[in-house]
Amino acid sequence: MTINEALRLVAGIMILLSVALAVYVNSNWLWLTAFVGVNMLQSAFTKWCPMMTILGKAGLKN
Repeated sequence: MTINEALRLVAGIMILLSVALAVYVNSNWLWLTAFVGVNMLQSAFTKWCPMMTILGKAGLKN
C-alpha cells in the first residue's frame, strides 16, 4: 500500500467514524469531520499533509 492509498483510507475511516459517533453518541463529533475536511483543503493548497509524514515514518512507500 502506498502513502496516497493509506491517506485516503485514513481520511475515509475518520470521516465515517466521526459521522457515526455524531449520530449515535454526540453531535460534537462532527468537529472531527470538519477537522479532516479542513486538513484536506489545506493539503490541496500547500501539497503537505501531516498524516503523509506520519505514514512515511511508519514505513509506507511513495
